[in-house]
Amino acid sequence: MSEQEATLDKPSGGLSDQETSSTPGEFQNSQVGAIAGAHFTHDTYSGFLAPLLPLLRTSLGLSYAQAGSLVIVTQLASLLNPFIGYAADRVSVRYFVILAPAVTGTLFSIMGLAPNYFVLLLLLFAAGISIAAFHAPAPAMIAKVSGSRVGTGMSAFMAAGELARAVGPLVVVGGVAWFGLVGIWRLAIVGWLVSIFLYFSLKSVPVTPRAPGGTSLDGFWRQSKRLFPSLTWLMLGRIFMLVALTTYLAIYISDEREGTLWLAASALTILEAAGFAGALLAGTISDRFGRNRILLSLMIVSPLFFLLFIYGPAWLAFPMLILLGFTAISPQPVMLALVQDQFPDNRALGNGTFLAINFLVRAFGIWAVGLAADRIGLDNAFTIAAFLAFFSIPAVFFLPKGRIQPSVQPGSN
Repeated sequence: MSEQEATLDKPSGGLSDQETSSTPGEFQNSQVGAIAGAHFTHDTYSGFLAPLLPLLRTSLGLSYAQAGSLVIVTQLASLLNPFIGYAADRVSVRYFVILAPAVTGTLFSIMGLAPNYFVLLLLLFAAGISIAAFHAPAPAMIAKVSGSRVGTGMSAFMAAGELARAVGPLVVVGGVAWFGLVGIWRLAIVGWLVSIFLYFSLKSVPVTPRAPGGTSLDGFWRQSKRLFPSLTWLMLGRIFMLVALTTYLAIYISDEREGTLWLAASALTILEAAGFAGALLAGTISDRFGRNRILLSLMIVSPLFFLLFIYGPAWLAFPMLILLGFTAISPQPVMLALVQDQFPDNRALGNGTFLAINFLVRAFGIWAVGLAADRIGLDNAFTIAAFLAFFSIPAVFFLPKGRIQPSVQPGSN
């Protein structure tokens, strides 16, 4: 049995995460910061859609399910992530990361120019391709420059995304206030300026984490069978609560709480700002205490906070949004770090596969919550989503533990 096979045959499950470093080298602050900065700019634009759903729903006469389908179409290109990830493990896709803020920013900023629902769907599908082209290789780049502190690097990366989604709603609502829905195309200019800056600042950042001539895909498929079934179970249990909070929160505040567009955007900002703090800490803490322990804790408390948000007094709503952002959103960097731990020779492919599964699970969750909201109301749909989140807890006990050692020392590109 080869050393790689022996490493892959480590037992899985349980909550003991005594991990061995799989990524040698020091934590490279400047390079982690550059990639995280690119993530912040990019996801500021992708945060435009949710706060604009009430306006788009009114202007185009959409149902809840149709409004939710806009998010599904945006994420449809996530199915391409395994293929993008496979390429990213072998060739340089640095320019995908560099150009993404400009392309994604442009497509989200011209939503107000769409004359009908079909054209809007096409714009958002194109934006989804740009999003996929960014998110498949970027986490692998982070893992490459994070040394043995992959969780810390992933926390910085994901925290930048959460901060962007906190800022995005305020930026786009402010843009609507200044320029009107049709005039927010002007906001795309920032994305192009940032892409120009990234061209010069990311030249030296490695993209391909796997050296040419590395191992075959045999190890990838073997470990996929151990990781992704239990990880999919975990994702499926919590996704209804997550999409209720991120996709339908603005509509919920507008329709059920009779709030203004600014109040709905503020609720999203509070949620995502707390998610920024949670994401920043969760991955870092998981480096020390183990991925599984942190995931278990978050899976237990977040549904309880969601129920308090729905049924608690009005004054408790915003404190619960803070706690929800801190606990319901923060598992993402821990799961990303877990994926990177398990696929040291195929990091981008592992990440792309995770993102594709995440899309399928999320699309189903968006459709299910929207359909339930149309039939039984948002309050009842949110309640069901909260209880379903508890079903993700047992999945934590079946996740692999430890880190897989790379068969070859990763090279830089």
